[in-house]
Amino acid sequence: MLETLLYHHFATFTLVLARVGALVMTAPVFSSKAIPLQARALLTVALTLLCTPLVGGHPPADLTNLLTFARYLASEALIGLLLGFGVTLLIGGIQVTGQIVSQLGGTALADVFDPTLDANLSVFSQIFYFLTLVMFLLLDGHRLLMDALLDTYAWLPPGQANLGTTYVEAITTLLSQSFVLGIRAAAPAMTALLLATLVLGLVGRTMPQINILAVGFGINSLLTLGCLFTTLGAIAWAFPQQAGAAIDLLREALHSAANPTG
Repeated sequence: MLETLLYHHFATFTLVLARVGALVMTAPVFSSKAIPLQARALLTVALTLLCTPLVGGHPPADLTNLLTFARYLASEALIGLLLGFGVTLLIGGIQVTGQIVSQLGGTALADVFDPTLDANLSVFSQIFYFLTLVMFLLLDGHRLLMDALLDTYAWLPPGQANLGTTYVEAITTLLSQSFVLGIRAAAPAMTALLLATLVLGLVGRTMPQINILAVGFGINSLLTLGCLFTTLGAIAWAFPQQAGAAIDLLREALHSAANPTG
């Protein structure tokens, strides 16, 4: 009897660890490479130890079959991956804003390597990205993610997770919302810089004696800095709405997977 109890507890702990670990390794802030891997692993184990007693009354199905156990682990990890990567995907749309502003403003050559993302990003992309992370924390986004994670155990206890078609729909929707968010945030700067380019083109045609390249670069640089504050305001206005809607969308997708007929 004791051996069976320990077996069920170990199986439950392992399945919870897979779901929590996938969330921690993909969610914003938690997945940052600025945080040592040992710290993230410790956080994962600590959260698992807190969550396991809450779902101890739902022992998983028989896991003596290794293939069945592996399938359960994959399903659990997929739930955590959906929650974490879904929000990360939305925040990634802000980097599109930075790239657009950099290209139109003529500062794309100032790209620098970001060790936390393993990619070359413009300065504007990094500014907007870190601003979004700060807003995510101020909006208690990390707590909302934890609440959503705990709710998944009420709908999909360990060992009962399944692959839902709503997962693909949720990711597709978040991908489109991420792109729309990036365009909405960059719209003020896009409008101003495109108008400036048209005006400089007209000036260059009517007054060819002016070195439009030298003048235009300085004007674009000043205008880009001016548009920076407008873009920051656009991000501060648009992101909170999209962040809350994204987490609600993920919760609905997981709830629909638990109740496909409801």
